[in-house]
Amino acid sequence: MIPTTLIHYIETEIIPRYELFDKAHNLSHVRTVIEESLSLATKYNVNESMAYTIAAYHDTGLCRDRATHHLISGTILKQDETLRQWFSEEEIDTMKEAVEDHRASADHEPRSIYGKIVAEADRVIDPVVTLRRTVQYGLKQKPEAGEEWHYQRFHQHLMEKYAPGRYLKLWFPESENAKRLKELQKIIADEKQLKNTFQQLFAEEKQQA
Repeated sequence: MIPTTLIHYIETEIIPRYELFDKAHNLSHVRTVIEESLSLATKYNVNESMAYTIAAYHDTGLCRDRATHHLISGTILKQDETLRQWFSEEEIDTMKEAVEDHRASADHEPRSIYGKIVAEADRVIDPVVTLRRTVQYGLKQKPEAGEEWHYQRFHQHLMEKYAPGRYLKLWFPESENAKRLKELQKIIADEKQLKNTFQQLFAEEKQQA
């Protein structure tokens, strides 16, 4: 059971920070990662409050930098004195490491089950959502670029991250993510379908910009 006081603190002081981030890392994203983390936590008999807190803090470092946001997020969690109302120093160190280990492009396996949980939850592979977030990120980075530039960036990113054998790693092979990744890989492999999907999503996102 997660203490109501912890929930109140996270809901009022931490989660609202995501309102300032890009569409791919907004309030909807953090709530999805929290939901997925808590679902995994029930299956692996871990501390639910820790899983909840890790998920809430995992992208907070985007306030300063994207490239090292996972490390900044860990520091933000570690330096938050308020968390010591609910957690020991050992638990806080474990949570800090888990936040640091959540990135899909990390070059090492998460150091604890908590790191694996938030890493898996952060993937939240839904073919349509994943493709849309990839378009959104490109538009955020270079809104002035033309459609063909955005398609090339979109295609390259998907191939580097999600194609079979590439850098995305899933830590729970029985998870829904593993099934959805296969669906996404089918789309990526069909370039005609991928291009059509991109064009539809790109037009929608440009219209909303």
